[in-house]
Amino acid sequence: MADYTLDTQLIHAGEPRPRIEGAVSTPIFCSANFESQNESSYHDLRYIRLNNTPNHIVLHEKLAAVEKGEAGLVTSSGMAAICTTLLTVLGGGGHLLAQNCLYGGTHSLVTEDLPELGINTTFLDIHKPASWEAALHPETKGFYVESMTNPTVQVGELTSVVEFCKKHGLISIIDNTFATPFNFRPLEHGFDLVVHSATKYLNGHSDIVAGAVIGSQEMVDKILHRLNHLGATLDPHACFLFQRGMKTLALRMERQNSNALTLARFLASRDEVTGVNYPGLESHPDHQRASSLFRGFGGVLSFELRGGVESAQRLIEQVKLPVNAPSLGGVETLITQPCRSSHSGVPREERLKIGITDSLVRVAVGIEHPDDLVADFKQALGPN
Repeated sequence: MADYTLDTQLIHAGEPRPRIEGAVSTPIFCSANFESQNESSYHDLRYIRLNNTPNHIVLHEKLAAVEKGEAGLVTSSGMAAICTTLLTVLGGGGHLLAQNCLYGGTHSLVTEDLPELGINTTFLDIHKPASWEAALHPETKGFYVESMTNPTVQVGELTSVVEFCKKHGLISIIDNTFATPFNFRPLEHGFDLVVHSATKYLNGHSDIVAGAVIGSQEMVDKILHRLNHLGATLDPHACFLFQRGMKTLALRMERQNSNALTLARFLASRDEVTGVNYPGLESHPDHQRASSLFRGFGGVLSFELRGGVESAQRLIEQVKLPVNAPSLGGVETLITQPCRSSHSGVPREERLKIGITDSLVRVAVGIEHPDDLVADFKQALGPN
């Protein structure tokens, strides 16, 4: 499938050949175990927890193809993918470098849980490569970043991260959930491992929780080995929905890129809005970097309103199309206050340092018609 475009690979890569009993869609294999073929290794046995049913294998191959990796792996959630990857890379008391604005679940993992295992993290300003070397420890093993930060939608010095890791022998890990392989393929830029919360754009329909890891065969095999012991396996029914969702990723992302840019431009024109975070806007400080790296700027934006928390809450109550719910990446537009959802577990003082105020509003734009979305926000904001 290497000669085909991403749009075509999303549909055809990894699909069984020949088709199973002629089925155009891969069937759901509701079998916990499979007949032995005299395997020599425990991890080669065909068993759901070992992530090697036909439903898993299709996804592994499709993920590897669309992210341009040697191997892919699915997990029971995005946090399962992140946790298993970090435990594999940092096991034995390793030290992690990480950007200072992370998804709340990841932040809590590296600040609360991993230290109990002797794994510590130093947070860095992703825009200041000159400051990174001072944070190195003898036991530093990895550098963890996000392609776009949640929810401030910043784009850091990603190329510098790769160069820094190669210079110092570190494993570079990037959460590519916000950008998706449609907009950005980190492995092509030199990153070692890519993780996703596949709950979001890869599935795209707000009906499963899943995760993914993509990288070299050697690294993914090590992560798979640990995953098999931790048991964070994706159910075959969820695998089926994940696989089905991926086939429309290109169509959905094209609309969500466009919708988010349209809505960001509208919000930026309003007097009630004091600032919009979206790298597609020319006024965004990371616009040039994002333009050089990404095919599109994603479907998430955030903004501040005059009037602070009360104005934010009033807007969320007044809009009709967006659903006030956590997560992102589905076909429907979602709206939320990160301080009450994705980053509610991050201490307020730390949130404020990275720009996540109590009044910040995040919008994960869906695939509705852009005119309807703009009209809805216009009526919610009132006359300009």
